[in-house]
Parts: sequence; C-alpha cells; structure tokens
Amino acid sequence: MNNAVSIVLSVVVAGSATIFVGAAQYTPVPKPMPKPMPKPMPTPAAVPETSPASAPSTGSAISETAIPKVQMRRVWPKAKLIRPVQVVARPDRGDRLYVVEQAGRVIEIDSTDPENAGRVVLDIKEPVFDKFNEQGLLSLAFHPKFAENHFLYVWYTAKKTGKLPDREVLARFTAKDDGMIDPASQLVLLEVPDPAWNHNGGTVLFGPDGYLYLSTGDGGAGNDPWGNGQNTNSLLAAMLRIDVDHPAEGKPYGIPSDNPFVGKADSAPEIFAYGLRNVWRMSFDRKTGEIYAGDVGQNAWEEIDIVTKGGNYGWRPREGFHPTQGVEDSSEADPKFIEPLVEYPHKDGVSVTGGYVYRGTAYPNLVGVYLYADYAVGTMWGLRAVGGKLTVPPVVVGGKSGFCPASFGEALDGSLFLCGTNSGADGPGMIYQLSPSN
Repeated sequence: MNNAVSIVLSVVVAGSATIFVGAAQYTPVPKPMPKPMPKPMPTPAAVPETSPASAPSTGSAISETAIPKVQMRRVWPKAKLIRPVQVVARPDRGDRLYVVEQAGRVIEIDSTDPENAGRVVLDIKEPVFDKFNEQGLLSLAFHPKFAENHFLYVWYTAKKTGKLPDREVLARFTAKDDGMIDPASQLVLLEVPDPAWNHNGGTVLFGPDGYLYLSTGDGGAGNDPWGNGQNTNSLLAAMLRIDVDHPAEGKPYGIPSDNPFVGKADSAPEIFAYGLRNVWRMSFDRKTGEIYAGDVGQNAWEEIDIVTKGGNYGWRPREGFHPTQGVEDSSEADPKFIEPLVEYPHKDGVSVTGGYVYRGTAYPNLVGVYLYADYAVGTMWGLRAVGGKLTVPPVVVGGKSGFCPASFGEALDGSLFLCGTNSGADGPGMIYQLSPSN
C-alpha cells in the first residue's frame, strides 16, 4: 500500500516439495541496501466530507449522472479472518469466494451461507515472510480454465534461503477435486530479488485476453533510489504481462508477441507498462476491458491510473499530476508521461486501495461507477469515466472510520465486496458487501 504510512502487503509462498527448477530469474544492478523503516500502524480517522482532488479541469462537459452513496454490510461474521488482503471469486463456482490472508492462508467461503465460517484450503504460513507490514501473501488469481486444469497463481515475498536472496515470487499451485490446494504442487514461475522490505506490489489477475497480469512495486525504500521506475530493463515498478499456457525459451511462461518491449534492446519483454511506483490493487472493467490501478504515492499524492500497453506513468519524476518533491529528476508535465485519471492529496489519505467498476445488475444506479478507497483513513470514493476520460469527478460515497480497506473483491455476478481489518492493521479481519444506500 504506502510509503509514508507504509501499508502494503506482499506475498510469500512455498510448499514442502517446492519446484524451483526452470523459474525465470531477474537480477537488478546491486545498490546499497536502504535502512529498514519501522512498521507503521494506520491511525483511524474520520471520513472526510469533501472529495479528494481530481484531474485538473479541462473545460469538457461533465456527465450529470449521479453517483449514489454506498453502504457497507458485514457478511460472514463467523469467519475469523487474520489480515485479509483479497477476496477472489472462483471462476467455476458462483457460490465460492476465496479470502487471502497476509500471513499465508487462503480461506474458502460458501457465499450462500450467511453463517459460514470458512475453511482453510491452503496454509503456507511457515515459508511466508511477513515480518514487516508490506510483506506476506499478497494476491491470488484463478486460471480462466480452472475448472479444467485446477491451476491458481499467487504473488508473495519469500525470505532468503541458501543462495536465494530476499525476493518476490510468482508461483502456480494446483487444487484438488475437493477444493483443497496442495502446497507441494508449487511451481515457481518468476522470482524478482527484493532490495527492500516495502513496495512489493502487487496484484495478479488474468485479463480478457487470457494472459496473466502482475503489478510489481519499485523495490522499496523511498523515492526509488535504484531508478527502477524509468528503467525498462527492470521488472520492478511495472505491470507485467505473460502467457502461462505456452512456456517458451526455457522459461515456465511465454511472452505475448504484442507486448510493447518485445525485441527491443535493454528492455524486459515481460513489461506491459512502467513508471508505476507501487500499484496496490488493479482490476479490469468487465465491459470495456480497461485496467484501473491504484498507485500508492510517496509523500504528497495518491493516484488512480487507467493503464494502457506501453504506457509510462511517470514515477519517479512525477507523483500524481505534479513534479515529485525532493528528487533530482523531478519533472513538469511531459507528453512521454501518462497522467493519472484522478489523484488525491495526503490530507485526505495516504495509501490508495484500487477497486472495481461496478458491472452487476442488482443496482442500476451504481453501474459504471469505479469505487476505490484509502487504507489508512477508510474513506471510499466513486467516479465515472468513459474512454479513459473522467466524466463524473470523484465524490465520497462512504467508508468506515477505523476500518482499513485492504482490497475490493468482485463476485461472478458483479457484486462487490471490501475486506480489511478493523481498529488498525492488526485488528479483526472483516468482509463487507457493498450496495447503494438508497
């Protein structure tokens, strides 16, 4: 999630019979290790009554379609969750939701049973490295053909073992017919050495094109001391796109032929977009296929981006719509940088949690609204955009003081959920279902 209030989560996974053979390895240019920062604790704050700053006025007409207030209704209160960081729908079962816990467990919930307490279907806490606040098991995605192959993918941070350094890992696991996930089935696809404890991304998901997308952080510390943001030869500070179904060139994955840096010298072909500081949650709009991403800021601005192929989103020269403070390559607006859709200042929150565009059918007045939140203060906003352009600026739609929203989730029917902890990062884990208050 963030830097100043550093609240992001990371992933660490490994099984008793972990398979590392053939995993792609990325090695950055070594630089001095930054001094670890203390583990922060978000302070509950009242929900602001004003909306955050949005894109600078362009003079274009703004749609008058109203954005409704959103209420949060707690669901599955009997599920005793510890630091839930993601809610994911199983693609072949509309009645099953999977909750990712930062420490290394995955909990399956029967969504048809309000009294369901959930069951643990994967427990990899032993190898998960979650010593600091932005480390741990961060994200899970089911293969689109999960019903056939039973594959799911995770992103996690792993501790130094033997000759392997501290690193971030993308791995595949295989579920059994009864829904349990076999820890020993792990196949490591990609490992990225982690120069600092924070800024680990990350979200793993599949796009409508069938490829796997992954957001990585910039490597951590502060102000990107390794220069990963503008380095297209680094897998950090980027959004990656790979083909997990067609391994090639000795790697356990292939590279889509239309990835923007394929065949370009001194560039990693896995990169889909770059210049992203630390995307904490991204999603595809079901209707348009657009990628919405919440990129956590440094010291002044949080932003929402619509990410496009080959796009450079400006980090570190840019933070939001502004030159980054205190760096030598700070830059005014430049055509080579894609500006955010919206931003908000740190007086309104310090760690953005990206969300979803609602595309369900139960609430027509919410259709087309993109919801997102701030992890530290609990505020939730909504906006409307068409064709990558803002049509209705962000407004506060709800939230809950003292609740730390770690992630939104989307069910197969388009219903939206919000998971996180109450009364601080280490408080009880909860899941809320979202709906218009009217």
